[in-house]
Amino acid sequence: QLQASGGGLVQAGGSLRLACTANGRWAMGWFRQAPGKEREILAAISSSDGNTYHADSVKDRFTISRDNTHNTVYLQMNSLKPADTAVYSCAAATRRAGVATTRAAYNYWGQGTQVTVSS
Repeated sequence: QLQASGGGLVQAGGSLRLACTANGRWAMGWFRQAPGKEREILAAISSSDGNTYHADSVKDRFTISRDNTHNTVYLQMNSLKPADTAVYSCAAATRRAGVATTRAAYNYWGQGTQVTVSS
C-alpha cells in the first residue's frame, strides 16, 4: 500500500515536497500525468543503495530521496512552473532492488496527489 501526500496549489517559482509512504522497502518512482498527456516518469530511487534517476525534464529542479527508517520516499520540487501542473503519483517496483526507469517495472501504484502551479 502506498500513500502519497504533499500536493497543493503553489505559485510559479515556488516549491513543494511530496511524500510517499510504503509498507515495505522497495524501489520507488514518482510519475505525473497532466490532462491530455501520457503518464511520465520523473524520478526513481533504488530500494537500498541510494542510486537515483531523474528525467531530463526535471533533473535540475526535482530531487528524489528516501528515508528508509520510515519507508518514505520524497520528491522535492523547486522552481515550479505552470507546466508542472499535474496529478503526481508514486509507485513501487517490488520485483527489483535497483532503479526502475520504465512504467512497466512498477507493479504497485498509490493514489495521486494534485499539484497546481499558478502563474
